[in-house]
Amino acid sequence: MECQQWPEPVIRVQALAQSGLDKIPERFVKPESVRPMVNQKKSDTNDDDINIPLIDLKGLTEEEAARQVGEACREWGFFQVVNHGVRKELMKKAREVWREFFMQPLEEKEKYANSPTTYEGYGSRLGVKKGAVLDWSDYFFLHYLPLSLRNHSKWPSLPPSLRKVIDEYGEEVVKLGGRMLKLLSMNLGLQEDFLLKSFGGDLEEGLGACLRVNYYPSCPQPDLTLGLSSHSDPGGMTILLPDDHVSGLQVRQADDWITIKPVPNAFIINMGDQIQVLSNAIFKSIEHRVIVNSNKDRVSLAFFYNPKSDLLIQPAKELVTEDRPSLYPPMTFDEYRLYIRTKGPSGKSQVDSLNSSSSSNKSSS
Repeated sequence: MECQQWPEPVIRVQALAQSGLDKIPERFVKPESVRPMVNQKKSDTNDDDINIPLIDLKGLTEEEAARQVGEACREWGFFQVVNHGVRKELMKKAREVWREFFMQPLEEKEKYANSPTTYEGYGSRLGVKKGAVLDWSDYFFLHYLPLSLRNHSKWPSLPPSLRKVIDEYGEEVVKLGGRMLKLLSMNLGLQEDFLLKSFGGDLEEGLGACLRVNYYPSCPQPDLTLGLSSHSDPGGMTILLPDDHVSGLQVRQADDWITIKPVPNAFIINMGDQIQVLSNAIFKSIEHRVIVNSNKDRVSLAFFYNPKSDLLIQPAKELVTEDRPSLYPPMTFDEYRLYIRTKGPSGKSQVDSLNSSSSSNKSSS
């Protein structure tokens, strides 16, 4: 059963940051083992120039695009993409309207305060575990698809252009998501509409799409906390519009944390747990987290492209062989994300716990 209310009063992180405090409250201090400087490999130095793959779709055949996308997903689970079909001016406007929303007076934002039931609205925590160590961020979460869940009255009315901009932005990003699913299906050797059909097969009333806009205020002690704790995305695929001025996203590679350097006008795309399951772990969802900055805030837009909530998700039968048996039991996306909504971000523990090869060692949680 889903929790109806937050377990304790909600702390708005932006208001904390604006209060001028020089130490963060204890509730935000992470255990030493997961603080940002532990196992952090900086990718912004000349002698350690590491970044996720960059794919330029301009002029590529579908076969070549499928090969590059597939290689990136097999090796990294993350890639950046340019010349993707979403208008640059729309990307810029989307960032601007959401930054303007977060600059509204607190009482205006509180009109949209969310609850753990759906998470839709203005929020400041993920998960309902009482006494949890909190992340240094606020967010706004909204449903875009299916159309039956899209409710403009739950979207901010200020700035006045926000609803129109997000409608247009969502429409273009959904098309990009459909194109990526096709390329991924091709790379797996499946029918090109396999993943789209597995997600629900209909861009209006089938698959789910939602947007979480993240606001990461500046932080007086960025070495003690995180903007978003380590996690893999529970859904299908995430299309992220990063802040174009401040880096913050880190991706885990083996035991290192690598800071991603955003490329101008690029989206960062990563695989979620549902694609890991559907591909029988050929494509993997990868742990990632967000660090914060001592003197700059950040805004990013994470567009989640998800399966229809009541469809059973399981490995494609074409990808199950004697040498590679099915690794995951059938489960609906609704059943899966209940765990996330209860516990909040928790590394790769959820999808790993489903792996049938370790099921004999699992205990109920």
